[in-house]
Amino acid sequence: MNRRRSSSADAHHDHDHDHDARHEHHHGDGGHDHHHEQGSGPGFPPLGTRPGVYLVSPSGAVPDPEVLARARGNLKAQGFHPVADRGALLRQERFAGTDDQRLAALARAAAQKHPIVMATRGGYGLSRILPRIDWKAMADSGKRFVGHSDFTFFQLALLARTGAVSYAGPMAAFDFGGKRVDDLTAAMFGETLRGELEILSFESEDSDAVDCRGVLWGGNLAVLASLLGTPYFPRTRGILFLEDINEHPYRVERMLVQLAQAGVLARQKAIVLGSFTDYKLTPHDAGYDLRSVVEWLRREVKVPVVTGLPFGHVKTKATLPVGAKIGLATEAGMAYLVFPHGH
Repeated sequence: MNRRRSSSADAHHDHDHDHDARHEHHHGDGGHDHHHEQGSGPGFPPLGTRPGVYLVSPSGAVPDPEVLARARGNLKAQGFHPVADRGALLRQERFAGTDDQRLAALARAAAQKHPIVMATRGGYGLSRILPRIDWKAMADSGKRFVGHSDFTFFQLALLARTGAVSYAGPMAAFDFGGKRVDDLTAAMFGETLRGELEILSFESEDSDAVDCRGVLWGGNLAVLASLLGTPYFPRTRGILFLEDINEHPYRVERMLVQLAQAGVLARQKAIVLGSFTDYKLTPHDAGYDLRSVVEWLRREVKVPVVTGLPFGHVKTKATLPVGAKIGLATEAGMAYLVFPHGH
């Protein structure tokens, strides 16, 4: 995996990390040549030095307070100023507090001074409170909201109700709460939110030919499919990215069938598939696997399909601007995401 930062952000600086060849990355090599301003994202003001990251728990409870403490330490080591919401460690059954408490936490996150709001973890819980969230206040806050998994509910609803951009990316517990932080995940998080990342390229050997521009949207497939038919499902015709965890390939296919039969997939410019992890096949599958799902998708939906996006419930993940217009191209077994000016 390669990524290119803008020339104003040290365009020819090489890094060398201990990752396998698929995730090797170099700054300033090859590809497109765009020059972007440092320090901003789509519609966001520049980040200052040591920007604040407000940690909020809108979904499942954080099981171990020590994980959140480690996340704060690791974010601080990455050059951020992490601050935990006072309700970040609350617990009510499986949730991070009652519905009212989690709503109040989101309201505090939108009102406080720090520019980045990061979910501590996913799990389940956001869909219960979507109708009660003040979406205008969320959009008007100017915060860079970051997360994945259950946080996809928030991101898609924010896009559907206001058109505001948020970020599919790391979360405090999963990505920063361990003893070791993935170097690429941390680097891409910082570069993307500072507006330094121009191009993200990744291996995609079996991808369809595509060269397009469109609004990037998507996230967790199960979350996205469950929003179909609600006011919180975006009517976006763009570049749809998808990932999931603990979903057997037939369940992945069933959700894709639902989206296809609802007309969602056919109106996209491309479908980009990230990681689908932690499922178990059985003898009954008789060779049916995720590859079979991708083959079905290509056969039934006449939209370019790109595979290999480094995103999902995996340690190495990109940070992606949900709701921003980006470029997508494939060539010679590689795929390229080209991020917008000022991003």
